[in-house]
Amino acid sequence: MKYAQLIDEACAQKGLDRALVYAVVRTESGFDPNAVSGVGARGLMQLMPDTFDWVQMRRGITETLDQDLLFDPAVNIDYGTDMLKLLETEFSSRDNILCAYHAGWGRVKQWLADEEYAPDGKNVQNIPFADTAAYVKKVNKTIEIYRRLYNL
Repeated sequence: MKYAQLIDEACAQKGLDRALVYAVVRTESGFDPNAVSGVGARGLMQLMPDTFDWVQMRRGITETLDQDLLFDPAVNIDYGTDMLKLLETEFSSRDNILCAYHAGWGRVKQWLADEEYAPDGKNVQNIPFADTAAYVKKVNKTIEIYRRLYNL
């Protein structure tokens, strides 16, 4: 539970489930603030530079911030939790939120519109990307472990 103060404050401020955020950080970077993925995602919550720019725009920030700020734990957690909150506001279920965090907002919108993936039109039940399906499963399992070990 590294970065507990930053994560707990961000969750309290934004009304997010602490277990969710800890599980995302654990799954994405293993709590390594300098992590960089093969596709260029950065920091604790593995934000893509484009996502960082998009959240800045949603916040009304008109100047472009240096993308190396994503390696700062406070900045990464602040923007990553903003992204999770935006996804929570948009999507109806934790699995949808996690799919969107991993595969992208637009893809989840497409999946929800296709009854092959979302028979009820509300919940992605058949995730077409194996890596995203594995990600959702892993984060959900990690959430349960955090709840059990830390009473989150």
